[in-house]
Amino acid sequence: MAKQVILITGASSGFGAMTARQLATGGHCVYAGVRNIQGSGAAAVAAAESFAKEWKVELHTVELDVLEQEQADAAVSRIMTEQGRIDVVIHNAGHMCFGPAEAFTSEQLAALYDVNVLSTQRLNRAALPHMRDKGQGLVVWVSSSSTRGGTPPFLGPYFAAKAAMDALAISYAGELTRWGIETTIVVPGAFTKGTNHFRDAGAPADQAVALAYKDGPYKGVEETALAGLAALEPADADPESVARAIETVVDTPRGKRPFRVHVDPSQDGAEVVNGVADRVRAELLRRIGLGDLLHIPETV
Repeated sequence: MAKQVILITGASSGFGAMTARQLATGGHCVYAGVRNIQGSGAAAVAAAESFAKEWKVELHTVELDVLEQEQADAAVSRIMTEQGRIDVVIHNAGHMCFGPAEAFTSEQLAALYDVNVLSTQRLNRAALPHMRDKGQGLVVWVSSSSTRGGTPPFLGPYFAAKAAMDALAISYAGELTRWGIETTIVVPGAFTKGTNHFRDAGAPADQAVALAYKDGPYKGVEETALAGLAALEPADADPESVARAIETVVDTPRGKRPFRVHVDPSQDGAEVVNGVADRVRAELLRRIGLGDLLHIPETV
């Protein structure tokens, strides 16, 4: 596969950092989006620089707080100045929360939507004009099996935000094919080890309501849910498999990339439900005379 110029969000840790390194060692030019590179993100920047030097790869860091349109614009502008193109955008940035839904304020839910959903819109508005001008590109969305798989309690606000992002990705897919831009939605399962996803999960602001659940009829549900998710996860579950799956998508020849890829060692059922939903979507587009939107044209 020819070298691709790639921008990935939320690349200071977890799936993002793993994917950035995987793609860089695979021969691509990667820009890893890191928030607050002079402060909390400084360690991630240093780690990326050290990795790039040791492995002699093109792994760069770029200041990118996905909550700021100006930073999204600046990140894409820098890449265009330095590389002359942007081939792949990977929407990876996100944030989890854990606790009874009622205990989260509406402002907290809005913040979760900002990180998990609106962030993708900011970067799309910055990057897609360049892809449209070129007549090709790839947008990868890191979704979650929670959007359509089994949904344990106390993760509702996060599930809702990821479901909104997934729905937006599906709509974008049909609106980009005629421009020659492909879409792949990567669907990781619940990896409880090897990332900071659960450890750094946000807590509800209304602790009085949270305690009412914790000490009332839902006493023990939090612990049971987390223990149950961990027990479902096979001992050899490897979060690096998500990075490898994304690399495989990037390296797949143009026009042959899959619409959706599941990486779910626990098999929570999302692959089954998504399979039906994606088939229904394809059938509807064909029925209304827009079947061509399912694939990019050979030439644009």
